[in-house]
Order: sequence, then structure tokens, then C-alpha cells
Amino acid sequence: MRCSLENRRDQAAFEQAQKEIACLHECEAREELLVYYYDESGVSLTPMIPYGWQARGETEQLPSSRSKRLNILGFYTRNNQFEVTTLEGSVNSECVIDCFDRFCEQTEKETVIIVDNAPTHTSRAFKARLPIWAEKGMRIKYLPTYSPELNIIEILWRFIKYQWLSLSAYQSYKQLKQELQNVLDGIGSQYLITFA
Repeated sequence: MRCSLENRRDQAAFEQAQKEIACLHECEAREELLVYYYDESGVSLTPMIPYGWQARGETEQLPSSRSKRLNILGFYTRNNQFEVTTLEGSVNSECVIDCFDRFCEQTEKETVIIVDNAPTHTSRAFKARLPIWAEKGMRIKYLPTYSPELNIIEILWRFIKYQWLSLSAYQSYKQLKQELQNVLDGIGSQYLITFA
């Protein structure tokens, strides 16, 4: 089961965004630009396991406790290129802007970054940086509200939390940090998602 807010979105805007993203990927295929998807996520010692299997008559227990949240700020492409920053503590516009500034400095080709409408992406401070980034060849494309299906990094977050992080990662915060870092380091080589 997955929660959905599909009934709250503007379907025409969703379909228009789908077309625009398809056009961006056509330009990317012609090597005219790069397309990245950006978002934040996080993990803690409260596991994110949607379901599991166990032998009949056995009960599997999953360790769970309160901990700090380890936040992941990532830029991701359909061919598994991944740039990531992790941090403990709150994610605010300042953190996100810093992440985008660093990413912008390393771009060598026109780049479009697809983002959702989270408050950190729509703040006055973030929007003030848009013309500066555009001048350096990095444009931001906002998705329509309630359209997480259009942001493929959401798929990456699900793979990390539900498939690639082992149950042993939740034994301690130190173990969680180490196993998460191993997964993040392996994206694009050991951990891959195939997009049609």
C-alpha cells in the first residue's frame, strides 16, 4: 500500500510536465544538456520496512528506537549518476542553497534540475539564486504539486530504504550511518536502477 495525493493534483499540469520532461530527455539524448532530479530524504533508527516475510510459526522482530535523523540531499540522473550530501540535523533553505551552489560550480554543460515544491525549494532565498544559477548554465524546473511520480529520485529513496539497507543497519546509529554510506557510495556501480 502507498499513500497517494493524486486526487489533489492538477491533471493537465501533470500531463504537461510529463511532456516537458520527455522533451528534456530527448535533448539529453542528443547531448545538448544534462537532466538531474533533486530531493531530500532521511533515515533514522525507526526502520522504513513496508513488509516482510517470515517462516510459518516464527516471529521476526525488527529493532527500532529513536535516533537523530540522517538527511540525504541528492542529485540523480536516469543513468544512475548520483551526487549526494549527508547531514545530521535540520534541512533548511540555507543547506539546500549551499548544496545547489556546490553542484552548480561543478557543472560543465547546460543542466536542468527537476525539483518538487517543498518549502526549501520555493523559499524567497532559494528563488533569489535562480538567476545566478541560470547564468552559470543550471536551470531549475519545478514539478506540479502532488506529482512525486515525476521525480525519479523518489524511486531511488525507496530502493535505499526498502531494499538496499539491510536489517542489520538498524542495530545502532553508527551502524546505520556506515551502511547508508556504503549504499550511497555504491550507487551507479553496485546499486543500479534501470529506467525504461
